Amino acid sequence: MFADASLITRDGVELVSRLWRPRGDGPWPALLMRQPYGRSIASTVTLPHPDWWCSHGFVVVVQDVRGQGDSGGCFRGFAQEAQDTEDTLTWLRQRPEVNGRIGMYGFSYQGVTQLLAPVDCQPPDCLAPAMCGLNERDHWSCDGNAHWWHLGLGWGLQLASLQARRRGDHQAWDEMRRSLEDGNYLREGIAMLERHDPEGMALRWLRQNPERESDWIQHSMPHRWLQLPMLLLGGWWDPHLRGVIALAEHARAAGGRPELHIGPATHLQWWPESSALLLNFFQRHLITSLSDSAPLQSADDIVIRLWDQVSESWSGPNDLNPASITASSMGSAQTTDQKRWHLCSRGLACLDPEEGQILGTAPDHAGGVMIVHDPWRPVPAIGGHLSPSAGPCDRASLDRRSDVAVFTGAPLESALALNGTPKLKLRVCADQPGFDLCVALSRLPLGTNTVQQLSTGMLRVRGQGALELSARELDLQPLHATLEPGDRLRLSIAGAAWPAIGINPGQPGMACSAPSADCRVISIELHLEIAQLWMLPLLAPQHLGTPAD
Repeated sequence: MFADASLITRDGVELVSRLWRPRGDGPWPALLMRQPYGRSIASTVTLPHPDWWCSHGFVVVVQDVRGQGDSGGCFRGFAQEAQDTEDTLTWLRQRPEVNGRIGMYGFSYQGVTQLLAPVDCQPPDCLAPAMCGLNERDHWSCDGNAHWWHLGLGWGLQLASLQARRRGDHQAWDEMRRSLEDGNYLREGIAMLERHDPEGMALRWLRQNPERESDWIQHSMPHRWLQLPMLLLGGWWDPHLRGVIALAEHARAAGGRPELHIGPATHLQWWPESSALLLNFFQRHLITSLSDSAPLQSADDIVIRLWDQVSESWSGPNDLNPASITASSMGSAQTTDQKRWHLCSRGLACLDPEEGQILGTAPDHAGGVMIVHDPWRPVPAIGGHLSPSAGPCDRASLDRRSDVAVFTGAPLESALALNGTPKLKLRVCADQPGFDLCVALSRLPLGTNTVQQLSTGMLRVRGQGALELSARELDLQPLHATLEPGDRLRLSIAGAAWPAIGINPGQPGMACSAPSADCRVISIELHLEIAQLWMLPLLAPQHLGTPAD
């Protein structure tokens, strides 16, 4: 049973919501989602339909944010949400069907609307933001100084299409929809955004320089909101995973005790048990009386559950130290706390998959290898967190290409736990004033020809500095994987990851975008004498400060 209802914000804008009510007499606790995609959808691409929540005793309220759906005003992205969140919470507490207890839920944009509020806003009782973050550059649009190309354009055109439908421009809607179906958006997406949504947030991001961190917006949460009960859901193949991890860090630093679950999920495909996990969280914090709740935990006693990409099982509190989770030993697996691996090649790592090596100790002569990036046939992106085919994958065919440098370790004598953020350091230069390093960390299971990709990362260098031989560092996507005895570790390096990342043209005056006749062939020199691979902690030390309010 549902009905629509409206509120008028303090500046006179009407915001329209859809309310689903349980059967019987209320009042009930409320679950609030604020989103830009149409309230009737209610994020059912990943979350249960509101009727399911109602069957468990919740009123569900899904609101069209300002300037979207049937709500009034102009849509301006994240910056508009803080004040509207406060007005919506005030309105909701006055509704007769709501008993005063409110939880907020949703993922992606619907996650951000849970995080932004005025400093003095009365908070809800609990939050469940999934797959989102507060930093517009690092958590929403860029990796390694490069824009997300496929994702940035695709999401921007989705929002632009919603605006076109809102103003009745069906021709524009059809044009953008067709471009997504036939792949033309990868080449013409920027021009379509300039025509149909020139003030849109996605276009602003794609125009901003990823290298100028100070130009980008870092949003903040009210300090006391960080202390609320918070359930954080992330996926190993979700582009916003680092944002979710950063939220956990900020909440811990503020004295909160967030629950962090990172599972086998892409942005739009989650693990089946996630619905029960959310239900349990909201039942504990909105339905169970305070007197029946579990005793208070210490600030360090938080819940962290990670899905192992190899064993395909969950690691819980008995397996991990949630207060200081690092690249640590798990069970009988070797520790990687201080472990650093080294790379070695005599120049054939792009042609012979066994020639490039990962070594446990630094070699006397590490050598190097040349990667030739040809924009006519750029190395494609598969799997991972940024490609059109996000998720787990076998990258064996990519590693056989002659423009991918491959380094493989010896069979493991015992299990090896990789838990945290892989980091790579090496000396690099190119023969053009611009190059990309697109890196994958993989597992070669014993007795198979499979190359199980575990994590990907990227670094873009532009300008005359690309011609100089310099030490470069890049971070890969966080991972959790326990390699088995006999498995081998592999690192693959290429000069492109198309269309996850736009092509670097090797010319500073040109935009990085689709391949064109003006893109140059780029020879990338990898000098391996200082090359090292190691793991950073999944969560930063607890003394890390929070963003200023």
